[in-house]
This record gives sequence, structure tokens and C-alpha cells, in this order.
Amino acid sequence: MDRILKNKPTMIALAMAIGSVVVYFLLQTGRDHDPVEPNDIFAQSATGDGMESETNALDDLIIKVDVKGAVEKSGIFTAQAGDRVIDMISKAGSFSDNADKDKVNFAQLVEDQMVIYVPEIGEEDKETIEQNHLAPSGGGAGGQVNLNTATQQDLETLTGIGPSKAAAILEYRESIGKFKQIDELKNVTGIGDKTFEKLQDSISVR
Repeated sequence: MDRILKNKPTMIALAMAIGSVVVYFLLQTGRDHDPVEPNDIFAQSATGDGMESETNALDDLIIKVDVKGAVEKSGIFTAQAGDRVIDMISKAGSFSDNADKDKVNFAQLVEDQMVIYVPEIGEEDKETIEQNHLAPSGGGAGGQVNLNTATQQDLETLTGIGPSKAAAILEYRESIGKFKQIDELKNVTGIGDKTFEKLQDSISVR
């Protein structure tokens, strides 16, 4: 017991020394693994390989534009990001003498697979031409409206048929069944002989 008491100061000193060593190593370990701040992660992402790869991918994008119509040289031309319609027309040799420039948006940005069509002076808009040659969705041969498939909108294109009469025709078709002859239309409420005579050449049943 006396020996232990005599060595007590030595043991305390030894314990303190060991404790100091342990604390030192713990502190060193903490410094080696400092937490990464969110801002640091964002900075690394912004300057890392991911951002560079995305930039390179955009740089490598090839934009092809089809220029046709009233230009000197129709064809497919390569554009760069930021190019506009006027740039592509320049690559096509500019407008031809009969080009209708008022129908072209020079400032429009071009996109890949874009078609730039320059109409001639006096040329109808392409969409208008198509509409003039298309029959209604419920139409038949010669642009006639098929009473058995026509929609409300199709029926309203007929002479003397407004929204109420068109709705009456649809109601009749749903309750009675398909029309077998066009003159059955006179059985619909609100449609008499005079109305039928005006539109008989514009309707059909199939």
C-alpha cells in the first residue's frame, strides 16, 4: 500500500501524458477530415468536369436548316447557335427577285431541323391553300358533309344550319340512328323543305 502511495504522483503524470497524446491525435484527425461547406461543393461543381462536358456538348451541337422557296439557292445549310433567319437566307444567296420579303421574320432565331420557306409575291399562304382544298372532318366525296359522321362544327358549315339546328341533327342521329337517305333530314325539328333544298347538294349519307 505504501509503495502504491509513493508511486501515485508518477502514475498521475503518466496518465496525463497518455491523455495529452490521445487528445493530440484526435485533434489531428479532425483537421484531416474538415467538413465540406455547401458553397465549396457548388464551386467544385461549377468548375469541375461536369460543367466542362456540358459546355463541350453545346459547342459540338450541329444545327441544320432547310432553306427553300424564293431564294437564289435552296438547300440545307449549317448554322451556329445564335444565328437568325436572315443569316440563313444570306447563305442561300439572298432573296430571288420575286420574293415576298414581308412574309419572312428576319430576326427569328434558327433551330435544328427548321424549315425556312420564302413565298413569292402573290403566292397564297401554304396553310390557306391547304384549307381551301380540305373538306370538313365529317365530309364525303366532293366536300359533302356526311350526316352520319359529321360533328357539330361540320354541320354548322352548311347553308342555313346554325348551332341549334346542328345540335338537333346530332340529337336525331343519336336517338333514331343513322340517316339512310338525305331527305330524312327533313324529319329533324326546324328543318323544312326550303332549308333542305338549299343544302341537299352539300350533304351525303354513307
